[in-house]
Amino acid sequence: MSKISSILIANRGEIALRVIRACKDLGIKSISVYSDEDNRSIHVKRADESYRLGPAQASESYLCIDKIIEIAKLSGADAIHPGYGFLSENELFSEECKKNDIIFIGPTAKAMELAGDKMKCKEIMKKAEVPTVPGSDGVVEDMELAVDIAKEAGYPVMLKSAYGGGGRGIRLVTNEKELRQEFELASNESKAAFGKSALFIEKYLTNIRHIEYQLLRDSSGNGRHLFERECSIQRRHQKLIEMSPSPVVNKEIREKVGEIAVRASTALDYLNAGTAEFLSDSKGNFYFIEINARLQVEHPVTELVTGKDLVKLQIQVAQGEEIPFKQKDLELKGCAIECRINSEDPFYDFTPSVGYIPNCNIPSGPGVRVDTYLYPGCNVSGYYDSLIAKLITYGGDFNEARVRMKNALSEFTIEGINTTIPIHKTIIEESNFINGNISTDYIEKYNIIEKMKQKRNHEYEDKAYAAISAILLQSEYVKKSNLSPQRLNRIQKSKSGGFY
Repeated sequence: MSKISSILIANRGEIALRVIRACKDLGIKSISVYSDEDNRSIHVKRADESYRLGPAQASESYLCIDKIIEIAKLSGADAIHPGYGFLSENELFSEECKKNDIIFIGPTAKAMELAGDKMKCKEIMKKAEVPTVPGSDGVVEDMELAVDIAKEAGYPVMLKSAYGGGGRGIRLVTNEKELRQEFELASNESKAAFGKSALFIEKYLTNIRHIEYQLLRDSSGNGRHLFERECSIQRRHQKLIEMSPSPVVNKEIREKVGEIAVRASTALDYLNAGTAEFLSDSKGNFYFIEINARLQVEHPVTELVTGKDLVKLQIQVAQGEEIPFKQKDLELKGCAIECRINSEDPFYDFTPSVGYIPNCNIPSGPGVRVDTYLYPGCNVSGYYDSLIAKLITYGGDFNEARVRMKNALSEFTIEGINTTIPIHKTIIEESNFINGNISTDYIEKYNIIEKMKQKRNHEYEDKAYAAISAILLQSEYVKKSNLSPQRLNRIQKSKSGGFY
């Protein structure tokens, strides 16, 4: 396969900027695309070439395979990097790239299809002796068979639609009576939502952690894992904070589960970067749940603890090169934490918040990295995902990374909209987080939202007390001083936000 000389980035925002930077490091021409909503975005300005896709709606711009392929051919792009979101896990997009002799920087269409089919993927994993969550091997349409499977897995169990998500077609049952009551209801809900009623059954795990392994596999069949990321702190099943290493993964577990993750990628004949996702219970058991067939939002965490540039590696593997290191050569050093900064108001159930950004201050300093598209005067759109920045800190150990995160969050200001920064400030100082007592229900279990509100109230009180104290001190100063009228006027201005 020939060297890649130009890459079209079929995405926007901070991930488009991330790929552009990798292209510049490798001397590769970067080509960006944009919607009408994004015509003033930084990724448009930083790329070597930029092309309009269409209107603001993603369905008419970033999700239009034909338009993107047309621009790639027009611009002479050798390859397309899909970033994450949008078309990054669309097997049709990967296939269209192949048909048009454009390198898709990601897995093959076949691997994507298998990774995206829950039942097929589970069947492949079981044959490869990859541990999966106890339950059915495929869809279950018969009530009596469902009863037998639930008994073997052990109650409680989850009834889930095999074709959907978003919480629909899901029922938690704790005994056989409930299963018989809920089975038909879940089937009907699945059929109404997705057009198909088939369900599968999984054991319901409690007090679980979400731990994932970064994978890389080349066209010569070499597979590597780049260690784990702890992703348990979530809201609405979406990650808020990620870190590496995980507080509950030691060297022995890391090697054992890492080998399982590589085996999973081999079973799918996977190519390029991906992530094996696991659930870990309180007994230390790991259960494979899926492979995300793309680069992850949280990839910077892995980059900081391994010293490897994952986007560069993606490009090198896509042009046929072998992974330039052995598994034994990799070493996990220090600790990295990532906070996802979203344009949402955590005080009001994470309501979206969009609009003009008159000013912002991006933190910096030793061990601080910020991936963002924000700049003073930019606009945060309501047409796309709410992720506006990723704040990542690195330290020699967890505590150093955590303290750096605390300080960086205090520096990070974004005017004009509400963001998730307040909840991150609360979590980073919360005792259970500090002690590693986290699980996928961490936010609810430890009343983090209420603690965040209390923290805000204390901050308001402190600011009010400081303002009153300043006014009183100024009043006493004025009484005891023989000041000119001009000086007194300047002091009065200072009380109302002026200067002196």
